[in-house]
Amino acid sequence: MSEDLGVRNPSAGIDLCGLNTSGLVRYNCLEAELVELAVARGEAILTAHGALRALTGQHTGRSAKDKFVVRDATTDSQIWWDNNKPMTPEAFDTLHADMVAHAKDLDLFVQDLVGGADEDNALNSRVVTEYAWHALFIRNLLIRPDRADLTGFMPELTIINLPSFRADPVRHGCRTDTVIAVDLERRLVLIGGTSYAGEMKKSVFTALNYLLPAKGVMPMHCSANVGPDGDTAVFFGLSGTGKTTLSADPKRTLIGDDEHGWGEHGVFNFEGGCYAKTIRLSREAEPEIFGTTERFGTVLENVILDENRVPDFDDGSLTENTRCAYPLHFIPNASDTGRSGHPLNIIMLTADAFGVMPPIAKLTPEQAMYHFLSGYTAKVAGTEKGVTEPEATFSTCFGAPFMPRHPSEYGDLLRKLINDNSVNCWLVNTGWTGGAYGEGQRMPIKATRALLSAALDGSIDGAEYRTDANFGFAVPVAVEGVDSTILDPRSTWADQAAYDAAANRLVGMFIENFAKFEDHVDGSVLDAAPGFKAAAE
Repeated sequence: MSEDLGVRNPSAGIDLCGLNTSGLVRYNCLEAELVELAVARGEAILTAHGALRALTGQHTGRSAKDKFVVRDATTDSQIWWDNNKPMTPEAFDTLHADMVAHAKDLDLFVQDLVGGADEDNALNSRVVTEYAWHALFIRNLLIRPDRADLTGFMPELTIINLPSFRADPVRHGCRTDTVIAVDLERRLVLIGGTSYAGEMKKSVFTALNYLLPAKGVMPMHCSANVGPDGDTAVFFGLSGTGKTTLSADPKRTLIGDDEHGWGEHGVFNFEGGCYAKTIRLSREAEPEIFGTTERFGTVLENVILDENRVPDFDDGSLTENTRCAYPLHFIPNASDTGRSGHPLNIIMLTADAFGVMPPIAKLTPEQAMYHFLSGYTAKVAGTEKGVTEPEATFSTCFGAPFMPRHPSEYGDLLRKLINDNSVNCWLVNTGWTGGAYGEGQRMPIKATRALLSAALDGSIDGAEYRTDANFGFAVPVAVEGVDSTILDPRSTWADQAAYDAAANRLVGMFIENFAKFEDHVDGSVLDAAPGFKAAAE
């Protein structure tokens, strides 16, 4: 039998998920104790400013190809199997049994936390791990219940995270010795062979993405903030589009930077913290996030330290995916509830490296559904090996790796919520103007912020609009404080015939990508496609 320390529900030990160890089990340790233990156990070191720095070894990002979902009688018809790798219940059972056996003599850390700031849609989440720093990480990232409530806490989702466990592809039905296996019916997640902490957070997101749509709640990979008048804004966007940067507005309260739900009570954060990228982080450009890296309790992941243990955020020698994980209250203007009303505005961000998209466009609900299902942005030359020219990236729902259900379910739900709440929808291009990457220049951040402010405060409503010839959405002709030339991308190109060719190419990419969704949407959404009618003739 294990020796237990800490605060927990006496009826809810680790035996609930089949675990039993001769080691020490520490329940719900607070931050200071977890930092002390992580250092004492050699898992991590302190920086010059008191943050905890941990290295994750071989895996410095998510192992998307090693993630599996159990395919059983219930999930068989519920999961989007084109995007999710199946695992048999028998293989999962074997993996579970082997992980339980692996843990039989380990010291373990248990954190009882909550995913979802809306009480009606919250998911009690228990994380069991062998590393103190992993326990601190997930404690920072999820919502921390009051200590008094822990004695009655019953887990609804359990994550067992054992980095020292090595899976057997033949025995466990997986791909390598790294595995993330999700049983959505038993609400049990098994993680082995990776020390990358983000797997835990994304496992909670995956579970909520599966559970919430059945309740009419839209799960969203987005950031969100709220203005002084209570006007909520939601920002969708893939990496590099400005989702975190543009939602961090000192004039508005940050609800959260990554994962939210939208239900009958409005928008709510799934998390109690932030997991921000730190590569090339600067005190001048992002002072709030930079400040968290100098706080005791923050976890720095794969950040290089100099000889004085001062972080070098410009050093990407281990990975470009360096991160910091901190509780939301480390940000000065963060919401203390994680909740807000229904959004007044939805912003879909793209970094169009082809230089075709306008800096802002207003979308109909059908166009919003089309662009949400498309999830477009573009990689630029040099960001990845072998990328020598702009390359389109489509990640449906702006978060395909975490979407268990078919994208059309999320798209239909989003369109209904937009219609029911009369939400304004905008497409904002933070990419290139005056030409594609290498010819043009990056969209001026000053112009982006001015256009975004005009959309959020409503001053753009009275503008004259034109219909974009390629995408069919409405583009303002003039906005106060913004050079009108930039609003018409074609006019910014020296060679307008080259613009037309680039636009036709991008439209073709959209149509080709959307083909897989055509049988799952109605005619009004198909009519919202760029160039769809011309392409069909």
